[in-house]
Amino acid sequence: MRVGIIDLLSMPASHWVEVPYRFLMTKQYASLMPQAIAVWCRQLVHEVFYATYYGYGDPTEALPPDLDVLFVSSFTHVSPLAYALAKLYAKANTLTVIGGPHAKAFPDDCLRFFDLVVKECDKELVADILAHSFDKKTLISSSHPLQDIPTVEERMPYLRQSVFLRGRRYPATTIPLLASTGCPYSCDFCIDWNSAYRPLPTDQLETDLRYIAKHLPGVRITFHDPNLATGWDTVLAVLEKIPSGSRSPCIVESSLASLKKEERLRRLRDTRCSFIGVGIESWRGYSGKAGAGSLQGAAKVPRVVEEFRLLSEYVPYLQANFVFGLDMDEGEEPVEATKEFMSQTPFVWPAVNIPQPFGNTPLFTQWRKEGRLLKTMPFYFYQMPYLVSLPKHYDPMEYYEKVIELQAHATSGEMLRKRLASTRRWDVRALNIIRTLNIRNILPFFRKRLEDWRRDPQFLAFHRGETDVLPAAHERILQRSLGNLSTLLSRSDLTPLLPACG
Repeated sequence: MRVGIIDLLSMPASHWVEVPYRFLMTKQYASLMPQAIAVWCRQLVHEVFYATYYGYGDPTEALPPDLDVLFVSSFTHVSPLAYALAKLYAKANTLTVIGGPHAKAFPDDCLRFFDLVVKECDKELVADILAHSFDKKTLISSSHPLQDIPTVEERMPYLRQSVFLRGRRYPATTIPLLASTGCPYSCDFCIDWNSAYRPLPTDQLETDLRYIAKHLPGVRITFHDPNLATGWDTVLAVLEKIPSGSRSPCIVESSLASLKKEERLRRLRDTRCSFIGVGIESWRGYSGKAGAGSLQGAAKVPRVVEEFRLLSEYVPYLQANFVFGLDMDEGEEPVEATKEFMSQTPFVWPAVNIPQPFGNTPLFTQWRKEGRLLKTMPFYFYQMPYLVSLPKHYDPMEYYEKVIELQAHATSGEMLRKRLASTRRWDVRALNIIRTLNIRNILPFFRKRLEDWRRDPQFLAFHRGETDVLPAAHERILQRSLGNLSTLLSRSDLTPLLPACG
């Protein structure tokens, strides 16, 4: 059969200024599982067409129009594009299948457009899909946890199509690897909150690292594990098997609590860990992950600053992840605490996020029961800089003013000068400049929304939960983002089918 696999990373770029960021950054978010599915389909002797879409070009031209089966992986905010492609291929009687983060969060909504929705996947399940073993309009999942994934060598044709540029590696290229699945923490906003942590066999990781060292020397590797906290020592032991002169720089996400051991930090340095993303989330919660014990609020800041300063002596690029607007956030304290943290740690990139109530999380269930979700808000808006729920302690206008305050502080000229002065590495400096410019490009959207609230009563009423009528401004944004594909989706198609409270 002719099988297509597309990894949807972004909606089409709406302005030319977005294109460089898409090439340098978004392109590198290519997921490992779509590549694995491509390998499995090829091993099952099917003709495979693989593509990633990161917002550049026409998404309908990414794959041939005459496919027998189409596999789609999508983030929630890209789901309108996934739905449009499903409708397009359904006209040709193609079997359509969706997996990935959006399918896991909102499977019922996906079933409106796709024949099959996959929660967890492995080679056996893919073989059953291609054998037409399932009734259409069914949610399916593999019968056991993922244990075996294709090697980097097997994925090379698809790596060249995704994270390479015109088939060749370039400075931004990263190779996705997976050492474990699940997460040891249960953050209520995360879709992995109830996914048990499971390490994958280390022999394949060693095989992949040796292949990369020999055939792609110096290329960055990025671990797509939700959190390497529990498995650090195991992964480090494998990385240490590679001769020191051949080790690749690596990118990981971890909790701060698991990085407190100085011996482990030395091993991270020696195995060339070049980037760590750390979840701080909120100053009033999740202190166990941050290794801050019972400290909360402003009292937590010095402890976290101290930990990051130690970490910066061993790892050249650090990122702290914040979710501002969770229920424990109230008043000026979280804003002032985050700004103080930024000022004291210019060597850390602060990623400040708006809470997104993804389905099948405790956060979604709670806010749904409390009537705090904007029920008619299309999934496209489940991303920065949009607000899709009612903050517990802030009016929407006040909330946006504080988000603007945080982002403006993070990207101010003074902070950029401090960041550039905090390192001599050209790649870290370049990345900080690119990310600063990208956030500065988003800030006008925040300010535009404040203007809309001030001059349009309907807009403010919608964001206060007083009406379910989607404001015309949202309609225009969505239509512009979909472009020519907007003709494939009706207004009812774009109104989400949210899971029940229970």
